[in-house]
Amino acid sequence: MAFDELKAEISLLLTQMENQPEDRRELWLQLVEKMSEMRAFGMPVPEDFKRMEAELEKEFAVDSDGD
Repeated sequence: MAFDELKAEISLLLTQMENQPEDRRELWLQLVEKMSEMRAFGMPVPEDFKRMEAELEKEFAVDSDGD
């Protein structure tokens, strides 16, 4: 998959996360999957995506600790 295609998919996922907060965990998992693909193909992962990933990991770690 081309870098531009992956980047577009990630942008779409981030937009969906903002518009559909009830599905944030599923969209986050999809984001992580796409970023893993980028890393596997040696593509650079934009810094803002890395920050978003780290923030969401913290959010869901806190959520799972409280369950």
